[in-house]
Amino acid sequence: MFLFSFIWNCRAALGSAAGENAAVSWWVIPLVLFASCFVIGIIAVLGGIGGGVLFVPLVGAFFPFHLDYVRGTGLMVAMCGALAASPKLLRSGMVNLRLAMPLALIASSSSIVGALIGLSMPANLLQILLGIAILGIVAVMVLAKNSDFPKVEKTSALASALNINGIYHDPALGKDVEWSVHRTPLGFVLFVGIGFLAGM
Repeated sequence: MFLFSFIWNCRAALGSAAGENAAVSWWVIPLVLFASCFVIGIIAVLGGIGGGVLFVPLVGAFFPFHLDYVRGTGLMVAMCGALAASPKLLRSGMVNLRLAMPLALIASSSSIVGALIGLSMPANLLQILLGIAILGIVAVMVLAKNSDFPKVEKTSALASALNINGIYHDPALGKDVEWSVHRTPLGFVLFVGIGFLAGM
């Protein structure tokens, strides 16, 4: 039923976007959307960013759907990506719940505010802001130094109090890697912005 409804909406969206003389068949949009989402899912997990962060701007810009529907679907995309990757990452020790739970609480709380503000904004302004956010994420990933193995000279007091540290096995290196956290309060503050962006 969902698939039939989705295909029917794609067909209607294509008709309204291209007019009566649509040169593209109705099945092209679902096929291209499937291929795009497949690639977005791979990039999102490898890049460590939420799938919705990529999905919403790209699908909102290149497909004839209203942005509110795209944002709602983006939440499902982000959740599915996280649920698919989490078991493997937990088993390998690359996810630490002592680190993840405070950040998830902070981001979830601020995302409620972001969602309320995002729903009150015009769709075209929101698309522009999301495009800027994508370019910002690309810039951060390109300019990040020592992102594979950052040097942490001294663990922050908050991280020590919360016991946020650990060891994981890196199959590419074939050895265990010990990690710890510094600038923890700044990280918590930045996750307020991350949650706000996710809510929008």
